[in-house]
Amino acid sequence: MTSHETRANTNYGKLFFRWLTSGFLILSSVAAFAPPRLANRAVRSIDKLKPEELIARHLGSIGPAGKRDSVRTRIIAGTSLVIFRTAPTGQAAGRAVLASDGLKTLIGMSFQSPVYPREQLGFNGNSFVAAFITPGVRSTLGSFLMAHDVVFKQGLMGGVLSSAWPLLNLATRNATVEYNGTKEINNYTMHEVKYLPRGGSDVKIKLYFDSENFRHLRSEYEVVIPAPMDTRGYANVEEREIRYKMIEEFSSFKTENGLTLPHTYKIRMSADGRGGTFLGDWELNLTQFTFNDKIDPAAFNISSE
Repeated sequence: MTSHETRANTNYGKLFFRWLTSGFLILSSVAAFAPPRLANRAVRSIDKLKPEELIARHLGSIGPAGKRDSVRTRIIAGTSLVIFRTAPTGQAAGRAVLASDGLKTLIGMSFQSPVYPREQLGFNGNSFVAAFITPGVRSTLGSFLMAHDVVFKQGLMGGVLSSAWPLLNLATRNATVEYNGTKEINNYTMHEVKYLPRGGSDVKIKLYFDSENFRHLRSEYEVVIPAPMDTRGYANVEEREIRYKMIEEFSSFKTENGLTLPHTYKIRMSADGRGGTFLGDWELNLTQFTFNDKIDPAAFNISSE
């Protein structure tokens, strides 16, 4: 292990060291990452679902109120797979850990790759940091989240896997939700909710819930940066609109310690702008869930270096 890797693992604390330094594997087949086709199911007729009713049913899908309230910290570990679908293409597999304590959250992935050795994303309750993947360089995912840290600061990233999930206590988040009806995504009917942080945000945030059991299945984050106005009377081909879109998907729900939580977590990131096009996928398969263990607050202080 290099001194750079040693400093990176220190940021996680001893609690996470065993997960991020265990065996790595480079995979040769992209088929393992292909998302399963979701079956179409009939949806109960709902003319107009009030946001508070949807939230109440969603919370019930996680578990009883007493059980939800009793879980303060979470440490969730498993494997991770990343696939970059635009040049330079590539893929690698490794380890992943998600940790949360109240509003503090951490997502970490390590890969045996010289160009993409890790992804570390942490919110310590006050500030968010995405670590450099190599000296002075952040990934497209990390750069997007640094520029739009509302995603982490509002507790949205990671969905119900995190204790910071805002719908657990929306009143403390200074945010509102609007019910937009149902929407068909991948032949699957979902309830669509618009999430609106207080004070506004340049990120359009939509949350999607199972039409029958109200589990949180998907989050979408979209940012559009308009092209600069050309006052010279002709267009500069380099000055064009920039679009970012990040999608989180959650599946394979199972019960852990009385809470129904997803065991497969996917992130899809796309960017299209002056620098070209980027498409990347991350898949986390989560197998180990630990609740209410004490977590050193320093574990959430991610260094950018």
